[in-house]
Amino acid sequence: MTVPLSILDLAIIDEGESARDSFASSLALAREAEKLGYTRIWYAEHHNMPTIASSATSVLIGYIAAHTESIRLGAGGVMLPNHAPLTIAEQFGTLETLFPGRIDLGLGRAPGSDQKTMRALRRDPMSADSFPQDVQELQGYLTGNTLIPGISATPGAGTNVPLYILGSSLFGAKLAAALGLPYSFASHFAPQALQDAVSIYRRDFKPSAQLAEPYVIAGVNVIAADTTEEAQELFADSMRRRVTQLFGRDRTFTDEEADAILQSPGGQQVKQMGRYSAVGNPGEVRDYLDWFTGHAQADELIVATQTATLETRLRSFELLAEAALPVGA
Repeated sequence: MTVPLSILDLAIIDEGESARDSFASSLALAREAEKLGYTRIWYAEHHNMPTIASSATSVLIGYIAAHTESIRLGAGGVMLPNHAPLTIAEQFGTLETLFPGRIDLGLGRAPGSDQKTMRALRRDPMSADSFPQDVQELQGYLTGNTLIPGISATPGAGTNVPLYILGSSLFGAKLAAALGLPYSFASHFAPQALQDAVSIYRRDFKPSAQLAEPYVIAGVNVIAADTTEEAQELFADSMRRRVTQLFGRDRTFTDEEADAILQSPGGQQVKQMGRYSAVGNPGEVRDYLDWFTGHAQADELIVATQTATLETRLRSFELLAEAALPVGA
């Protein structure tokens, strides 16, 4: 591989386990990823999802950072319209103060939930409209160049926590280009606009104090196993799990029910979400990621692996590192 590899840890709560078990699994993954040479791990803000434990993103980052040594950790991302910019500046300023040089802050504008949960979060339905202004306000707090006279983030001011714009549409690409920030595209679940968004971002990018040249991180699903057949079985199971996440809510489906849903019009949309997926033995996965890097014009790949057990996730990341990361990375 010619680009860095990073990990999107979905903080999965495996069947029959608890959120506490999920945090232990995330720590085990982070320690292994650090040894294997991955660049960073990000955690995404989700709410009211019984299979995902990363709702309090900054708290989880702090826990993982306290028990690792060097790997970068961050939000991929914080859904900024759910929060006051000053609050996020203080949270991530605290993390950077405690763990200097290791903290990233990716920002998105989606609710990270459904409409009902959005109301429970006290989120204004129109709050996403001020996302560009909120990003700049947050940036001002972290650089120490506050845009609000008399207001300073403590901790936060002068920490210069690097910001990343996350997106799955052209909006985020245009904003990241205008602000001169790195851009991370969620192609691991929203593949449709990938090439158009990256092209617009690279074309319109304006250098900033944080970044002189465009920098693209592209999301991709990866399931590596010792054999192609095992990887394909794990991928089929992961698609069934995605059906339960999207359609199950208060129930689970048998394998037969999930497979039937995947054949329906709604299920075809679920399949489309997984369009960019590297599935196979280590060589097959490496070859796919080589192709995808060029296809996405990516400077870095961030890998999502959704399998049913920590053991299979760790094995997938181990095999990927052996195949794609430089020795001694």
